[in-house]
Amino acid sequence: MKLENVKYKNFLWPVLVGLIIWFLAPIRPDAVSLAAWHMLAIFVGTIIACITQPIAIGGVALIGVTLTVLLGIVPMKDATTAFGNNTVWLIAMAYFLSRGFIKTGFGRRVALIFVRLFGKRTLGLAYSLVGVDLVTAPATPSNTARAGGIIFPIIESLATTFGSHPKDGTERKIGSFLVYTEFQGGHHYFSNVPDCDGTKLGCRCNGW
Repeated sequence: MKLENVKYKNFLWPVLVGLIIWFLAPIRPDAVSLAAWHMLAIFVGTIIACITQPIAIGGVALIGVTLTVLLGIVPMKDATTAFGNNTVWLIAMAYFLSRGFIKTGFGRRVALIFVRLFGKRTLGLAYSLVGVDLVTAPATPSNTARAGGIIFPIIESLATTFGSHPKDGTERKIGSFLVYTEFQGGHHYFSNVPDCDGTKLGCRCNGW
């Protein structure tokens, strides 16, 4: 993010409201602890900053988390707990992989292979996408990560190869069909019998 993209004036309201709430701590309700009141001040300031957007929302959130740690409201371990979640990093890595597909042109090469093997009919392309989703599912168990990081770049490359793009108003040429196919395929995988059985088995193993 470049400094010229920072809207410094938009920091005024978040900082002002946050400080007002912070210094109103002496008149807070008895049931509310001092740490909870200070957390409220940072939370309200962060929400207002998300509305005024002096910087991107991601940057605003990071500033809010950093303030809670620096001011001693939340321990570092608790503040960074969500960042250590395996599912979150799985989705993040899938999107990094997605950018690599697009930047290197690998998605286009895969799309051309699909066209060569299954491109006689659009139905063949749709089945091949569902097949790729099925094959990559064990390695990428997150449905969101798999669809956004692996399948979507291939769909985008296929649609572009066939001259179908939303910016041109030609999305219904083939692109929307492929996206709808992946959407339906992903939902059926997510709700099929083995998935339900796996969930039931996991609950039994954990004594739930």
